[in-house]
Amino acid sequence: MSGTSSGNGLLHLNDVEAGLSKDNADLDHHLDPDAGASDPFDIAHTKNASPETLKRWRQAALVLNASRRFRYTLDLKKEEEKEQRKRMIRAHAQVIRAALLFKLAGENQIVSGAPVASPSAGDDYKIGLEQLASMTRDHKLSALEQYGGVKGLSGLLRTNLEKGIDEDEADLLNRRNAFGSNTYPRKKGRSFWMFLWEAWQDLTLIILIIAAAVSLGLGIKTEGLKEGWYDGGSIFFAVFLVILVTATSDYRQSLQFQNLNEEKRNIQLEVVRGGRTVKVSIYDLVVGDLVPLKIGDQVPADGVLIAGHSLAIDESSMTGESKIVHKNQNDPFLMSGCKVADGFGTMLVTGVGINTEWGLLMASISEDTGEETPLQVRLNGVATFIGIVGLSVAVSVLAILLARYFTGNTEDPNGATQFIKGRTKFDDAFNDVVKIFTIAVTIVVVAVPEGLPLAVTLTLAYSMRKMMADKALVRRLSACETMGSATTICSDKTGTLTLNEMTVVEAFVGKKKINPPAESSQLHLSVVSLLSEGVAQSTTGNVFVSKDGDDVEISGSPTEKAILSWAIELGMKFDAIRSESTILHVFPFNSEKKRGGVALRRSDAEVHIHWKGAAEIVLAACSGYLDSNGCLQSMNEDKEFFEAAIDEMAANCLRCIALAYRLCEQEKVPSNEESFDDWVLPEDNLVLLAIVGIKDPCRQGVKDAVKICTDAGVKVRMVTGDNIQTAQAIALECGILSSAQDVTEPTIIEGRVFRALTEKEREQVARKIMVMGRSSPNDKLLLVQALRKGGDVVAVTGDGTNDAPALHEADIGLSMGIQGTEVAKESSDIVILDDNFASVVKVVRWGRSVYANIQKFIQFQLTVNVAALVINVVAAISTGDVPLNSVQVLPFLVINEIWCFS
Repeated sequence: MSGTSSGNGLLHLNDVEAGLSKDNADLDHHLDPDAGASDPFDIAHTKNASPETLKRWRQAALVLNASRRFRYTLDLKKEEEKEQRKRMIRAHAQVIRAALLFKLAGENQIVSGAPVASPSAGDDYKIGLEQLASMTRDHKLSALEQYGGVKGLSGLLRTNLEKGIDEDEADLLNRRNAFGSNTYPRKKGRSFWMFLWEAWQDLTLIILIIAAAVSLGLGIKTEGLKEGWYDGGSIFFAVFLVILVTATSDYRQSLQFQNLNEEKRNIQLEVVRGGRTVKVSIYDLVVGDLVPLKIGDQVPADGVLIAGHSLAIDESSMTGESKIVHKNQNDPFLMSGCKVADGFGTMLVTGVGINTEWGLLMASISEDTGEETPLQVRLNGVATFIGIVGLSVAVSVLAILLARYFTGNTEDPNGATQFIKGRTKFDDAFNDVVKIFTIAVTIVVVAVPEGLPLAVTLTLAYSMRKMMADKALVRRLSACETMGSATTICSDKTGTLTLNEMTVVEAFVGKKKINPPAESSQLHLSVVSLLSEGVAQSTTGNVFVSKDGDDVEISGSPTEKAILSWAIELGMKFDAIRSESTILHVFPFNSEKKRGGVALRRSDAEVHIHWKGAAEIVLAACSGYLDSNGCLQSMNEDKEFFEAAIDEMAANCLRCIALAYRLCEQEKVPSNEESFDDWVLPEDNLVLLAIVGIKDPCRQGVKDAVKICTDAGVKVRMVTGDNIQTAQAIALECGILSSAQDVTEPTIIEGRVFRALTEKEREQVARKIMVMGRSSPNDKLLLVQALRKGGDVVAVTGDGTNDAPALHEADIGLSMGIQGTEVAKESSDIVILDDNFASVVKVVRWGRSVYANIQKFIQFQLTVNVAALVINVVAAISTGDVPLNSVQVLPFLVINEIWCFS
């Protein structure tokens, strides 16, 4: 962090990295709400702290070597420059886009029938890189129409809009050569020699080098070459060793941070190739790929929308404005780096890598990995206090030794007075003063623990590497440390405590329990037809059937895959059913309402509204049901039967999903496409088709992991959107609830009950909650806030887009690496790569090891410091000499550096 840090002064009052003047400190007090604290190192909210908060403790820090103490913390000046560069690029892009739109408005449109610009990439594709980049970057809808719309553009790119491109290595290589790869140039890391150059630019080391040079010259002059080089040569060797170890340590940590950042950027996403949905690295994406998009995804490249429903994009990362933009055929252009806020769709990739605005933005900035951690801030306070004491002692010793020397109270080894006024030669006096000064400098070196805050960061960096091996990717360095202080973990159920390998094990159609659940012979054909229609059209998943018809591949979320598999066993022909009806409007699954719906027009012109979601919620909207014979029955008398069936399945740890539909009158269907965006799908008077129970077994080892947490004083709470009975059964199985006697409110509570409480009541109830069922993301956020106000250090796991506020609010946010959305990962501090709760426990263990390691280092450092200071001060005052000279004291500095390095 030497770019803005200074190592050439004891205290630079106008340097942000070293400390500011009092006037600037007063200004920061008004900008930062935390600045009123009496202790500048006592920061109340360390996570997501403002730059003003970060500056505050630096202003109070006595820094002998700012570049050393702050070289692994956030470079505030570079952060400000990075934000300015982002704003400049965004403004530049907006100006160009506005100018082009103004020009097109004046021309009205490009003349129809004008020849398409000749491709610049060769004869393989009928459109060139420049034409594609210009059309997408500048949102030229008229140019897209000139190419024949999305269908015509796909023909120019040789892409099948249903099956995508083929997984042919030659074709993929050809596309990369023609349109570029989805990578962007990154600034090279600094070489080892750069770290070596920076390591010696240390005020303390420079003073020691000068002292060593003077001592070497004087020693050789007075004692001869054979014995005179001992003191000076020893100091030189110690300084060289410190520089070498410091540079090597910095270089290793730099490489480690680069590797971790590369891992964070390597997003795995789904693309359609050869009719199949496959997972590829974001770096392997090429122009012409088809990419399905759903809530929480990051748009991986520039492209145009092929088809979508209620697709809303958060473009704040590119435009800087917190505005959700709805995408449709009138505005089909998608920018890479943006997030999907709602709905779903499929995009055709038209620009990748450096040919996108996001690529240009990323190539122009460097990602800083440094940041302040709570322990580091507190230890800076300790280091500052000890440094002041050490400097005071060193100055006192220097004054005492000089006073005793010039007053004739010191003797040489032969017993003769060292300094006699008027008799002692200048050279001899100068030599003795240099030795005294060297002793004072070495006291400062040992007394001032500049390596104390640095040791925290190096320990955290080591823990990051070890946690990576334990399937935990650390996005925020301070999370390693904070996790060791966690007192409660609010965990998801699905995929974290359970395997997320779902299968339908029970099914009710009407009042009849189908056994086995996919036995279609027990159902009337009309019921099977409606079920197949609802499942096929209300899913974001996909079914790929090989040409021979033997292999069936199902993609989508685990819940979607379970229901699709069940419907296929019932006899659903996925592609055939989807072709028989047209989707009019989609209400995407909503975690607040716990259901999703789709309106479709069949070939016979009838409009069906299909709903799918949490069983008891969908059931409440049903006025009738179809029995297994296809006859419509009234729900009035049989509602209690279905409620009991749901409770029984939930008690057996099953997730209950209901499927229902209703006919929609033609006059209620919007007549034009623009009206569909505002159309609210009817959700009353539904006809229940089926209730299915999905089994998701507990992960092996979860019960032991929960017990380890409980024994260690960390309380595990389950927060899930599932039925309260399902949550209760899983909690008992995992050991979160010890016995059935614990199943009383508020130990187990529903989200709607918790959110209805007042803020004060929530704080009182929160500490007692062990299981929260049917919770919305907002309920999870309220729980986190209540627990934090009660003094808990809260860790939260989440995987959905709507979990982002809770992940951001918690002291430690843990997102899921497999099922987690990109929005959730961006808001989290740690990504659990295997979605396993046992990995969360390992993170806690590593967090606590950080404290143990730092405790040992402080014990070692302070023991050496205090012993050396006391011995030299007492000896200097009593005898006028110090028993620990520079050669004896400097090994402490070397040992300190080697400890940090190892």
